[in-house]
Amino acid sequence: MNVEKEKKQDAFLLRELSLPEDLKKLDTEQCKELCREIRAVLIKTVSRTGGHLASNLGVVELTLAIHRVFSSPEDKIVWDVGHQSYTHKILTGRLDKFGTLRQENGISGFPKPMESEHDSFVSGHSSTSVSVACGIAEAMKLQNKKNYAVAVIGDGAFTGGMAYEGLNNAGKINSNLIVILNHNDMSISKNVGALAKHLSNLRSTQKYVNTKVAVEQMLKKTPVVGAPITKAISASKTAIKGMVLKGHTMFEDLGFIYLGPVNGHDIEELDEVLTLAKTLGKPVLVHVNTTKGKGYLPAEKNPGEYHGISRFDVVTGNSEVITSDSFSSVFGHELVDLGVYNERICAVTAAMKYGTGLQFFAEKFRDRFFDVGIAEQHAVTYSAGLASMGFVPVFAVYSSFLQRSYDQLVHDAALSGVHMVIGIDRAGFVGEDGETHQGLFDVPMLSTIPGVTIFSPSCYDELRTSLRKAINESEGLVCVRYPRGNENAEAKDFSADGEYLEEKNPGSETLIISYGRISSELPSVCKTLLKEYDISCDCMKLVKIFPLIDECIEKASLYKNIFFFEEGMKSGGIAEHFMMKLYSRGYRGNYHITAPEGFIKQASVKSQMKKYGLDHDSMINIVKNNL
Repeated sequence: MNVEKEKKQDAFLLRELSLPEDLKKLDTEQCKELCREIRAVLIKTVSRTGGHLASNLGVVELTLAIHRVFSSPEDKIVWDVGHQSYTHKILTGRLDKFGTLRQENGISGFPKPMESEHDSFVSGHSSTSVSVACGIAEAMKLQNKKNYAVAVIGDGAFTGGMAYEGLNNAGKINSNLIVILNHNDMSISKNVGALAKHLSNLRSTQKYVNTKVAVEQMLKKTPVVGAPITKAISASKTAIKGMVLKGHTMFEDLGFIYLGPVNGHDIEELDEVLTLAKTLGKPVLVHVNTTKGKGYLPAEKNPGEYHGISRFDVVTGNSEVITSDSFSSVFGHELVDLGVYNERICAVTAAMKYGTGLQFFAEKFRDRFFDVGIAEQHAVTYSAGLASMGFVPVFAVYSSFLQRSYDQLVHDAALSGVHMVIGIDRAGFVGEDGETHQGLFDVPMLSTIPGVTIFSPSCYDELRTSLRKAINESEGLVCVRYPRGNENAEAKDFSADGEYLEEKNPGSETLIISYGRISSELPSVCKTLLKEYDISCDCMKLVKIFPLIDECIEKASLYKNIFFFEEGMKSGGIAEHFMMKLYSRGYRGNYHITAPEGFIKQASVKSQMKKYGLDHDSMINIVKNNL
């Protein structure tokens, strides 16, 4: 069977429709068939490209209903985090390109306005959608537009403080704002906190749901049409909630009209409640219950495992990637080993227990493990509070997510002088997740903070050493940053027990400097330059990268040529700090920096390394072409 024929059989109805316009013409049975086709496309595509599967399977009917009731792009749909927007992409003209999902020069795994007019706002991080939609709704009101701003946010994202800031502001405005709360009891790690309990109580109020449906069915049979029936249904919902829930929801207290809970896999019910929401003329929160992984049994059983997954076999559900140690798992195991001997060590995560390798510590030391939800700002200040009482908190977080907590790092951690450790996971290029997730900004951000110490190990042994130094031998705010994935096989051949390491060749006038995973390439680069081009180079690996070590500056100042390769932003990076230290000492040699600039699009890490001159062959070419 050829590829084109296979595509047509997989998505017959999808390919017959003019999307998204024709969605409004479908009957219920056609909608159900379309949802089956969409799920088949999602499973097949993600099995080949990797990506976020469980969350997207859970919002198929919801996404379809949104596009049936609203009119994109005139109505603006804002996806929180955006990892669950795959069905939205399929329904807005990107079906033919969907096979390029997360691939270089393909479509993004997140909403991107540059990719489609139907993507109203770029997103890749949590808890921002309500604020964005609130701003859009107000702007449309100023422009005398009658369109709607629709924020789609998961209950996991509702654990982030910015969501409450948006809700608090949005409830006060009188505009066409609709917030859809997609409640599936799952973010990346299990939801925690008072809000999760509140939402679960609402979700489990089956008496309310059953009564609401019965009353609405009765009203539909009465000979009343038009606006009066809409008001009657709305009034009945309010009355039923008053009887069953015994009071207001928190959303009503914030100024929203609350509708729900609604079955997020029932097209008719979704159509009805979203249509009703449009008529109310005030901020509305629609509470939708969905099942993460819906329609694919392995994902339904293990939604966390299929949240973000690499390529997998559709029949078995097994990933094609062989599980092995990673920087995250080595970090987690080492923290457990340290925790055995030091009862003051605590571990903190912002809903990323498994992603950061902290599940091992959580299992061993349950009382000293804290999951604060998707709330990085709170996590930093919470850790500072622990530290002020004599504990040593270790907050493990992705580099790109740490960006949200800059003020807390400055004010609550560094300024207070407490000793706490940040484990910065996914530092450097992350590959297919693209611009919103690249871990390239942490070093320029952190190096502006007085008193901070930063380690950047290149291999597992250096990671273990760096973590021990950060916890046991350092003071103040200490950061240990490490990349996604596995160590380089050559890394141990150039592994440092101390804070830096050198390799020298007699008579060399050229020095190559780096840190992190790319520094493991330096000895091989120097050998190739000498063997193939008769260029003699020394190399220096930095493990403690900030504050810079005076001895390293002094040694580097003796070289005529210096090449600094950095897997992080050039502006404000370690290479620039190193250069300024050299020039303050009167250095007059040649200094060359190779580092990324700007936002980095999705591609494989290997491709990104090559494009920005940080792979083995590129380093060789840059050195030989600039001498």
